Amino acid sequence: MRFAFLTIPFLALAACQDVDDNDPAVTGGTDACGASGWQSLVGESRDVLAAMTFPAPMRVIGPNDAVTMDYLPNRLNVIYGEDDIISRVECG
Repeated sequence: MRFAFLTIPFLALAACQDVDDNDPAVTGGTDACGASGWQSLVGESRDVLAAMTFPAPMRVIGPNDAVTMDYLPNRLNVIYGEDDIISRVECG
């Protein structure tokens, strides 16, 4: 019984740990959506996306866009900023 009371605080702290979904240790080092092949888009205008074909599933996310928080490892996310310049390409 004493052991249970000693481990509960440590389990509670472990549950609060921040997890980085982009950390290879968390994702298993995989690039399920192929984001590494699209990194050349970073720094480009989002206008270049209109003439391109992407694998499904894929979404383009702007600074004020509402998006679901579900994580799909095979979904490609292209994120752009207020200046319409692509800032990140990632899985999720």
